[in-house]
Amino acid sequence: MDSTLIIVIVGIVGLAGGFLIAKMMEKSNVSNLIKNAKKEATSILKDANLEAENIKKDKILQAKEKFIELKAEHEQVILGRDKKVAEVEKRVRDKESLVSNELAKAKKINDDFEAKTKEYLSKIEMLDRKQLEVDKMHKSQLEQLEVISGLSAEEAKNQLVEGLKAEAKSSAMSYLQDTLEEAKLTAQQEAKKIIINTIQRVGTEEAVENCVSVFNIESDDVKGRIIGREGRNIRALEAATGVEIIVDDTPEAIILSCFDPVRREIARLALHKLVTDGRIHPARIEEVVAKTTKQIDDEIIEVGKRTVIDLGIHGLHPELIKVVGRMKYRSSYGQNLLQHSREVSKLCGIMAAELGLNVKLAKRAGLLHDIGKVPDTESDLPHALLGMQWAEKYGEKEEVCNAIGAHHDEIEMKSLLSPIVQVCDAISGARPGARRQVLDSYIQRLKDLEEIAFGFHGVKNAYAIQAGRELRVIVESEKVSDDNASTLSFDISQKIQTEMTYPGQVKVTVIRETRAVNIAK
Repeated sequence: MDSTLIIVIVGIVGLAGGFLIAKMMEKSNVSNLIKNAKKEATSILKDANLEAENIKKDKILQAKEKFIELKAEHEQVILGRDKKVAEVEKRVRDKESLVSNELAKAKKINDDFEAKTKEYLSKIEMLDRKQLEVDKMHKSQLEQLEVISGLSAEEAKNQLVEGLKAEAKSSAMSYLQDTLEEAKLTAQQEAKKIIINTIQRVGTEEAVENCVSVFNIESDDVKGRIIGREGRNIRALEAATGVEIIVDDTPEAIILSCFDPVRREIARLALHKLVTDGRIHPARIEEVVAKTTKQIDDEIIEVGKRTVIDLGIHGLHPELIKVVGRMKYRSSYGQNLLQHSREVSKLCGIMAAELGLNVKLAKRAGLLHDIGKVPDTESDLPHALLGMQWAEKYGEKEEVCNAIGAHHDEIEMKSLLSPIVQVCDAISGARPGARRQVLDSYIQRLKDLEEIAFGFHGVKNAYAIQAGRELRVIVESEKVSDDNASTLSFDISQKIQTEMTYPGQVKVTVIRETRAVNIAK
């Protein structure tokens, strides 16, 4: 037990010693750390003081430089102000000197004026005295003259005035007569000069009117498809368009014959669409012809718009634009109506410019002067009066309306535009190659043939074909029976024979077609 206790005690003492030694070592380390920290703190403070001193010196230098810079700027400002003040003072001194000089001049002028005023007053007094003397002398002379002539001054004056009046009147009449003669001669020469210059400045075209159109095809096989089984396709096409379609031995060509260019164009376009599409049968033909007719109507409007734009005419009513477009498909004595109206419009513009009139109004009247030739419905009025009514209806000015109505002397001319339009219309129509009377009478005969057919009850459509040698009449099956169709054909032929003059014979063919149409839904 004792040895064990001793060992334990020795161990405890050893542990205590080791702990004390560790504590002593730790204390020694802490002391060293404190010393090092103090040394480092002292070094940092020293460096901080040195850096602070350097910063202080730099700031002081910067402040001195800023002060010197501000001082220099202030001195510059002061110098500038002093310079401006000196300039202002100089200007003031100059103005004072100038004002002094002006005052001196004004004073001198005033003195001169007063001196001249006194001189003029003295001269006026002298003139007044002399005037009195002259009046006395004049009065004495008049008294002497009255005694010598036996007439008073007033009577002598009246006689002199009357003599001068008679002499002046005679001279004036002679001068007026000479002036009128010279004016007539000059006016005639100037008018001829203006008309010749106007004609020379307008390019013209000869009338080329055709009653047939040629439709080209790729091969002759297409002809059979156009004719159809037993000719039903070609009959349907002729019935829908009113155009005679001639299919003969001409290679790769089909002839479209009709006096109406609108019908020919509709037939040509419809035939082109049908051949391109490949489906050719009566129902399809009617559908394509209807669409083509609508297309031609749109093209008429487009032609009218292009025409008014080309001529520089603005603000024209849409209905009048449509009428202008329809002129493309009308002719007058073989002369294309739109081409004629454009030509008249240009001539009117040139002539109005030469005479110093309103060029735009002159062009407008020239373009619209023949719109009465393309009516939607038949009218008994002359085309000039009908065109004037349309122009008034669609808001055209009074000068334009009068020029349209008076260009064939149906009404009185009220403005200078009216004779200009009349003259330009005559220039356009009377020039060589402009018109063809034979063609126009031929077309009128074809129109008269169709009008006769439309005068009978139940007629739906009537087409003059084969140069007027045949009249095809399409009737409504509900209104005309088969028996009545034969009677109608005879009555129409008798009326043509009675009312018209024509070469050869006219064949009247009445077509009555019955259709049964149902729709599967």
